[in-house]
Amino acid sequence: MTAVVLFEAEFESFNGIRSVVKKVRTQTRNRSAATSLLDIQKRDGENCPLPPMDGFPHCNMIIEWMKKIWRSDPCYERHGVNGSMCSILIYLSEIESWCPVLPGRKILPASAQNTEVKAEHAVIRDSLTKLYPSMEGRMTFKWIHQRILSMEDTWVEAGRSFSAKYTLTQRTAKHILVYPGAMTKEARTLMAEGAFSGGPLGELVQWSDLISTLHILGHHVHLSASVSEFQKFVRTNTDGCPSLPSVELSLIYTDIIGLRLIKPLLGTSWIRYQCMMRVLDCFGTEPDFNHAAWARKHNLRSPYGSLNMIPMQFYTMFPHTPDNTFLGLTVQSPVGSPLSSTRKANQALVYGKKATIWKGKEAYLNVIHKYLDIHGTVDRSGRIPRYVKNHGIIKGSEVHNLLRQSKVFVGLSLPYEGPAPLEALANGCAFLNPRFRPPQYFKGKPTIRELTSQNPYAESIGEPYVWTVDIHNLTEVERALTAILTQTIEPYVPYEFTSEGMLQRVNILIEKQDFCHNTRSWPPLRALQVVKAEINTSCKQACQNKGLICEPAFFSHLNNARQVASYGVKCETSELSAHYLVLPAYSVKDQHCLFQSDALLFSCVRSHESLTRICPCRDYIKEQIALCKACV
Repeated sequence: MTAVVLFEAEFESFNGIRSVVKKVRTQTRNRSAATSLLDIQKRDGENCPLPPMDGFPHCNMIIEWMKKIWRSDPCYERHGVNGSMCSILIYLSEIESWCPVLPGRKILPASAQNTEVKAEHAVIRDSLTKLYPSMEGRMTFKWIHQRILSMEDTWVEAGRSFSAKYTLTQRTAKHILVYPGAMTKEARTLMAEGAFSGGPLGELVQWSDLISTLHILGHHVHLSASVSEFQKFVRTNTDGCPSLPSVELSLIYTDIIGLRLIKPLLGTSWIRYQCMMRVLDCFGTEPDFNHAAWARKHNLRSPYGSLNMIPMQFYTMFPHTPDNTFLGLTVQSPVGSPLSSTRKANQALVYGKKATIWKGKEAYLNVIHKYLDIHGTVDRSGRIPRYVKNHGIIKGSEVHNLLRQSKVFVGLSLPYEGPAPLEALANGCAFLNPRFRPPQYFKGKPTIRELTSQNPYAESIGEPYVWTVDIHNLTEVERALTAILTQTIEPYVPYEFTSEGMLQRVNILIEKQDFCHNTRSWPPLRALQVVKAEINTSCKQACQNKGLICEPAFFSHLNNARQVASYGVKCETSELSAHYLVLPAYSVKDQHCLFQSDALLFSCVRSHESLTRICPCRDYIKEQIALCKACV
């Protein structure tokens, strides 16, 4: 599925372009067919070799418009437009992005000028030191820099291990821009500054580990901490004339705040860069919230939704939402002396840096205090039980030391889905994971995903590492504690949260996941397994019931009567529709099949009370759920 065909709604929102589209459509409304490039060529007596037009639905219209107005702005002439079909096509494909590049022509990186550029092979690096100058003295990257420094040996060793296991010689070193928008001054969140005073660290951990991964994999990582810096790496319109970037980018990693900051800057160049975007989104964005028109119609309000991206372009912290892509992070393993040589004290460490999180948890903590001394790393904003030994807000290395000495890591219900419970497991602590009955939801986030506990991923790991309990049922809490204290917990980190696991996953995503072209299918179609869901069952659940995972990249393959027939679904009648989130699906009663007409509305997570969903599932590698067995 190509991303470009999804851009029409966005295209018409650009200032100045809406009127162009409206005017051209008005002119062609009464014709039997829209004017094609070939028609324009015949009419004007020109002969340019035409490329395939797949994925460029607006090219014909913009050419018609530009033939009339090219003299109105000196920018066009400076870029070689002289009114001819060929010059206009070259401009609209190489300077802007409305048309495909002509056969025999190639867009070179701006820095190369007219010299021949040879593809540079990506080689696994044995050091992170070349990253440090780009972070030094910059508040945005201060905490990130410290984490990367502390983990350099881990990353280097993971790179060696990874390269020893796999053939990595056919990779090209890519120019990749990293723009953590939520941490920039323009965002005004003070997230970068708050990292040193008890603020949330999950996103910073993820950015740190992504940057380390990209560098170890051998790519060129460019860091941007402001809109002005970002502008140096992209084509933008200055006085009506597109600027040229300093390098030719292959990928841009940002977050939702960053996306909202840079999208207006790009203007009509957005179409060139949208498919390159990878959006770090901890908790996920579901398709109905992402689709601007659907969200508006169904009152799905969220300050983080309505972005009209392909849902797989959103990269999550945990593998909870199959419509999005799991990026993950790395759980820092113990450093220094072997963990087995560290004597576990009769103590618990409480997960909660804000004193407000402790409110109302006294009875729960009193039960724990009967068995264990309680330590905390809490700010001074409120009261906590007097028996708690509070270390205050301390460095990550000191937290790890406390975890190494503790037997239990105690959840207090907040924050949701942070990485700290996995760090506890890595240090040989059991995790007390508060259960939610009824399930909780993310307020204001673009998802209605149910949270059955403080950390559902940890919940799935289960005992003896994770004990999911109702913290208001003190008998249940006491039973879990006594069981924990009768056993020894060995350190444990799921492979997908190790440095090597992240290198494997991100490498394949970079090499295989492509939203800019329609030339290859990934994951490979041989991984597809079709499951017919029960009524009122989502594809996520239907696949999970079979030990599989829903794979949204396969929806388009199943989205027609001929294909579903090969999987035992007979369609007596069928139609295309954009009124459901559960398509492809069919009615068992009359064998009427419905197929999705809007690719942004494919969804793994929705169900229907009368339609049977036809679900695209795949297998996965144990402890590497993002990858199918045929993906490696």
